[in-house]
Amino acid sequence: MIVITAPTGNIGRRLLPLLVGAAPARGEEVRVVVRDPARLPETVRGRVEVVTGSHGDAATVERAFAGADAVFWLVPPDASTTPEEAYSGFTRPAARALAVHGVGHVVGVSALGRGTPQAARAGLVTASLAMDDLIAGSGAAYRALAAPSFFENLLEEVDSIREQGVFTDTVAADRPAPLVAAADIAARAADLLLDRSWTGVGSVPVPGPQDLSPNDMARIMTEELGRPVRYRRRPLEELRSAMLAHGLNEAFVESRAWSP
Repeated sequence: MIVITAPTGNIGRRLLPLLVGAAPARGEEVRVVVRDPARLPETVRGRVEVVTGSHGDAATVERAFAGADAVFWLVPPDASTTPEEAYSGFTRPAARALAVHGVGHVVGVSALGRGTPQAARAGLVTASLAMDDLIAGSGAAYRALAAPSFFENLLEEVDSIREQGVFTDTVAADRPAPLVAAADIAARAADLLLDRSWTGVGSVPVPGPQDLSPNDMARIMTEELGRPVRYRRRPLEELRSAMLAHGLNEAFVESRAWSP
């Protein structure tokens, strides 16, 4: 039995069909934890067991993890609270349920950064790494998919790119960094969940095929769209003010805006 949390999110909705398609031939069943079953694709609703509720809720994960052999774990974004509460606070009931039910394997979505000098003061990255430690303490074999920023984040800039030919971020224009697509994380998660010959605790970096700077992305979009696209570096204080104006938790904003 493989349990998928957040099956309708950006990664989960790509992982779900991979597992539903491959699991039966391997003698596996798939169970999903979802707040609203109506959001599941019609093509898979009759092929998975559904546990309705939040996977941050103790009673829900108790039901979901009973009899489970493997779990895909993803914490949904929550900017209404502190990073520690958003990650470790949300995960704590699940870590207890993993231990109680003796779940053998867990694959989670985390962040790059473990072992670096910045790991203890990197905002959301630090919170993600603490979540990994919490899951590892359950006794399950654990693989943290250590992800960089997502290509899909650029979709937040679609209107600006379309109307003004501009996208923004807070990093230097010529600073290359790794990026990954949600589909690539889903594929790696499916491999690990279906072949559970691995043991122990570890991280699996999932960067894309090459590091890209904002200038690189502007050049590629210009070539692909056939019209100019340029990058504008946004001051951190501007980002901070905008996030606070939208009512985001101040500690969450500080971790996002001021992380190295």
